[in-house]
Amino acid sequence: MEKVTKSREETIEIAKEYGKTLKKGDVVLLEGEMGAGKTVFTKGLALVLGVADEITSPTYAYLNDYDGKLYHYDCYRLSSGEDAEALGLTEYFYGGGVCVIEWSENIADVLPDNCKKVKIEKIDQNTRKIIY
Repeated sequence: MEKVTKSREETIEIAKEYGKTLKKGDVVLLEGEMGAGKTVFTKGLALVLGVADEITSPTYAYLNDYDGKLYHYDCYRLSSGEDAEALGLTEYFYGGGVCVIEWSENIADVLPDNCKKVKIEKIDQNTRKIIY
């Protein structure tokens, strides 16, 4: 599936649609350059999953846990799956929430086999192509 959005609000709406297909235990890999809208997309997923908290990028925390419903990862500063394991991040892959991982390529060697992928391409300041 491929969708084009023209605003943050449209990206959130597409994410909400996509989020309706997810179930507990799913692991979603978000691909896209910095500023592509990965965290904005996660905001839409959070709404569908019943998360009321403000969604922020977990850049320095590596993982934000939203009531066990959503685990939002930012693996930009990790150099290997071994780093993720040492921090205990891999334990959440098999829990009761949905895992959403930014910069998953940095921990590719420890990801579960059944991951879903969402690619967000930044076309211009407001336009995004979302492929899933």
